Amino acid sequence: MLIKGVIIITKKLIALDLDGTTLNDNGQISPQTRATIKQAAEAGCIVSLVTGRPNRLSENFYDDLHLKTPMINFNGNLGILPHQEWSREYQYTIDKQIVMELLAKSKQLGLSLIAVEGRDLFLANKGIKSGFGFFPSTLKTNQILSQKSLRDNPISITVEVKPELKAGLIEFVETQFGDQVEVSPWGGPHPIVEIATKGVHKSTGLKFLADYYGILQKDIIAFGDEGNDATMMAYAGTGVAMKNAIPSIKALADDVTSYTNEEDGVARYLQEHLDLAVSQ
Repeated sequence: MLIKGVIIITKKLIALDLDGTTLNDNGQISPQTRATIKQAAEAGCIVSLVTGRPNRLSENFYDDLHLKTPMINFNGNLGILPHQEWSREYQYTIDKQIVMELLAKSKQLGLSLIAVEGRDLFLANKGIKSGFGFFPSTLKTNQILSQKSLRDNPISITVEVKPELKAGLIEFVETQFGDQVEVSPWGGPHPIVEIATKGVHKSTGLKFLADYYGILQKDIIAFGDEGNDATMMAYAGTGVAMKNAIPSIKALADDVTSYTNEEDGVARYLQEHLDLAVSQ
């Protein structure tokens, strides 16, 4: 139905992964995607970012989309309302002694980078010049990781490991700390491994959002393209894989977009399935 020019649709929770999904290959939000998400929100949908990125590298996209909803970061380990304090904020953290153990054994394990993060925390043992944009190439003095500088338990530990030693690192972490954390190798070509609280995934954040807004699972649409999207896509009533998604994500999805992230796949899917009329 139409009220004052706005199409009213069944209230949906739309969960958006960022990289390879909402963002194009240049790491940007297209005008069509921006306009479509705005229209979905005006039509009564709840649109939230559910990303593996830290909040420091996703708040710009949150602002670009003019969202007012909670944002889920670190693959479900942090839920915040950006730019403000929020009584419902949550975070899952890791014992900082695990970081110290990795630092002490970094040469033995083949670790060239150890970075730890939290909502307002970023420390690393070195800058990284690999060019994939998630970590600074040069560290400020107050960003250097040490036993003295790491005062709080982090949400996430990210390490760059020699490719031939990656399996050994994963075995070490799982053997030593497997009751507390789990290890997730990044997709793509980078020899990066992320360590976070055991049993916490994107589905954790998605369930939090659904409970907060009182949305039934059948009314959740979740978009993703990589392995870290699997749990939220399985939890959602409609898990939508991007056309450019990895095969395992396409296999578990309820639907697949007809277009890639480069071709406004999310926007076109929402326009078609929510009957949105978007003018840019």
